[in-house]
Amino acid sequence: MPAPLNLVLIPVGSHGDVHPLVGLGIALKARGHRVTVCCNGFFREMVERNDLIFEEWGTREQYLEAINDPELWHPTRGPKRVFETLLRDFMRPSLDAMRSRMQRERFIAISSPLCLSARILNEKYGLPLISTQLQPLILRSTREQPGVPLTCSWSPAWWHRFLYWVADLLVIDPMICPKLNALRAEHGLPPVRRVADGWWNSPDCVLGLWPEWFGASPEWPASVHLVGFPLYDERDIVPLSPDLEAFLNAGSPPIAFTPGSAMRHGRGFFEAAADACARLRRRGLLLTRFKENIPPSLPEGVIHVEFAPFSLLLPKCAALVHHGGIGTMAQGLAAGIPQLVMPLSHDQPDNALRIKRLGCGDSLYPRHFKGPAVAKKLAALLNDPRVLESCCAAKAKIAAERPLEKACAIVEEFAASREAGS
Repeated sequence: MPAPLNLVLIPVGSHGDVHPLVGLGIALKARGHRVTVCCNGFFREMVERNDLIFEEWGTREQYLEAINDPELWHPTRGPKRVFETLLRDFMRPSLDAMRSRMQRERFIAISSPLCLSARILNEKYGLPLISTQLQPLILRSTREQPGVPLTCSWSPAWWHRFLYWVADLLVIDPMICPKLNALRAEHGLPPVRRVADGWWNSPDCVLGLWPEWFGASPEWPASVHLVGFPLYDERDIVPLSPDLEAFLNAGSPPIAFTPGSAMRHGRGFFEAAADACARLRRRGLLLTRFKENIPPSLPEGVIHVEFAPFSLLLPKCAALVHHGGIGTMAQGLAAGIPQLVMPLSHDQPDNALRIKRLGCGDSLYPRHFKGPAVAKKLAALLNDPRVLESCCAAKAKIAAERPLEKACAIVEEFAASREAGS
């Protein structure tokens, strides 16, 4: 067993971003390491109930204010909103907190690439840094990437490189670089450009938290290690409620609907969900923490549930309808059930295309996400034996993987190599 490590995990985002690193933290703690999770106060209870050290970076109120912005889910304006919030509220405080910690103790940071301050400290002061990526879209490739607009299987490599260059020049760098480079200058670093073209990842180690069969490219650097879907979802601390257990046992497997944990503007999604269940005469579960999204009158056999761990719930469901978040999609694949995706923004369109290519689901874009269309798509998925076979195959692959064990081993190997080189 390697010597205990001092690890600081920095997830940035919603439950789908925080769950994977909390799951990794639990696994690392079980191997004897000291684990601190630095994230928004909204997630304090989850972190502390897993006996991990919690450090608040950002208040619960800031999180709720951020997710209350409907622009957050806009296809083009959503990413801009994300970076505006991070650069305004998170980058400098997180850099100051980590710099202060570096002066007191040695530690390894394991962070979301959205924690740009960790990358600054890695570059300037040698902070040992492992980056985590949750979805393959973020790691660029000149081969086919389903979610990259204006590309297809026969697009030449130069065309992919040109599109990335245009995206960096006109969209990504203008959102990030002015404030990022101002902070870099304070630490004596030159300006950086094309931030998303690799800079925001650690040059030494990147954990890709998905399996190779979901997305891989030989062009990715050797520092990228694909380990599989972490699948942590609070099942050890939040069991299914007795009322939900009773509902699940009282009839046929329901269809589960969720627009994502941070979606506060999902009324239209749930209205379509309820209508689709009525048309199909199927039972349904509407999952959201925001009760105001639920229609006042629901069809018979359709209920609202605030939260349930998907690893416990989805194996008892017939299908999953969701927004295309990678964590939700991974849980659906692990459960072996068909998925219908309504992608909004960020990585969701790419994830939707990948699930369709796997033969495990289909998609409907928001403008088409109405009760009749949802019912038609679900009926096709539930009655197609090829879809069910593909779902079973994905379930078997995931069951055979040990993603958190692999990730822990890579973290320990990274620490050993750093120690050997020091």
